[in-house]
Amino acid sequence: MFEQNNLIEIYNFLQISDKIATSGQPTAEQFATIKEAGYQLIINLALPTSNNALPNENEIVESQGMQYVHIPVIWENPTLEDLNQFFNVMQANAEKQIFVHCAANMRVSAFIYLYRRLRQGLNDEIAKQDLQQIWIPNEVWNNFIQEAVHNYS
Repeated sequence: MFEQNNLIEIYNFLQISDKIATSGQPTAEQFATIKEAGYQLIINLALPTSNNALPNENEIVESQGMQYVHIPVIWENPTLEDLNQFFNVMQANAEKQIFVHCAANMRVSAFIYLYRRLRQGLNDEIAKQDLQQIWIPNEVWNNFIQEAVHNYS
């Protein structure tokens, strides 16, 4: 039987809802745990050159029978195009269990915050709690969040 505690061993793991979880970079072995937990889609926002990135992550994920989407987001320059692509993938797969990761769960926490606030209509303070469990966005990311809120509101 699957143990939820196995997921919390993944770097910066955070359960967002019954359908969405986030983390930093999982190991190759941890993708089996993610599959065992019922996740069907992996979204990776890290760059192929990010810390601990797995060069064959696509193959690892697909060999587990999960779908894989890679949206490489440049840490110093997140774009609305990246965010829009993320929103589209999240909405197209809303009925699935989705596991979203990057290198440290910082990119992801900002994208998930924006998704929950701008697409799911979640209260800002509630959405912000999960974001701030991971980090307080720096200037680049604060500016990006403000730009996204302005453009999508």
